[in-house]
Amino acid sequence: MTETAVSSADFRGAMRHLTGGVSIITAGRGKDITGMTVTSVTSLSVDPPTLLVSINRDASSFPLIRRYGAFGVNILAADQLDIAERFAGKGGLKGADRFAGAQWVTATSGVPLLVGALSSVDCEVEDVVERHSHGIVIGRVRTIGNSTRTAALAYWHGQYVAVGQDEDAARLAEVGVPAHGV
Repeated sequence: MTETAVSSADFRGAMRHLTGGVSIITAGRGKDITGMTVTSVTSLSVDPPTLLVSINRDASSFPLIRRYGAFGVNILAADQLDIAERFAGKGGLKGADRFAGAQWVTATSGVPLLVGALSSVDCEVEDVVERHSHGIVIGRVRTIGNSTRTAALAYWHGQYVAVGQDEDAARLAEVGVPAHGV
């Protein structure tokens, strides 16, 4: 394979243009828990329900996901910015200390799931593909909890942004979407 001349900084800058939904990945059981803020969750398959997440192999969550074979995906609502920042490392909290200040339930797999998240998903690890600095973790969805909330937390250009269904739908209607064939 040929080496590219693209720098890490250039690649990171390009990826900042990609808006990502903000989720908390949780791992572990009991007091042996940790979690991290990610924008790298994506659907892999609907049948069977499967998703994947890309996790740095140096992250504290990675060995717990490997050890216990399960992880949680907590898709954050727009008003859960403080949780996103805490799990991103703001304030220096680590491990189980990151879970303080929010309500959690224990999933069937043993991982903590966030009460009040837009969706909380309990996953069993199906496979881990290690490439470069990260592991692509493929998770078979075991249970899902959805809330009735509608405003999501997203990350774009190095900032958290709220995406509200009603307000943003109205903005799109004003601009209009061209019909096919126009």
